[in-house]
Amino acid sequence: MTKADIVSEISKATGIDKASVLETVEKFMETVKDSLSNGENVYLRGFGSFIVKTRSQKTARNISQNTTMIIPEHNIPAFKPAKVFMEQVKK
Repeated sequence: MTKADIVSEISKATGIDKASVLETVEKFMETVKDSLSNGENVYLRGFGSFIVKTRSQKTARNISQNTTMIIPEHNIPAFKPAKVFMEQVKK
């Protein structure tokens, strides 16, 4: 399912025009990205959590040049679904 499909489904279910729904969905995604980039987790009860995970420093190899390099510690976004969500998907 794409963003356009989600907008269409919400528009059909609520009767709100697609332009307004698209603007709302875009603003939601922008807010989540801004919060995560500021190190703040986003919790949606009954759905899940958008969280920031920290990957530790590690050593990697560049096989073509036969060298090693250090990849520094960095943050990555992650999603942890709620227990209710997981149970619904497992059915």
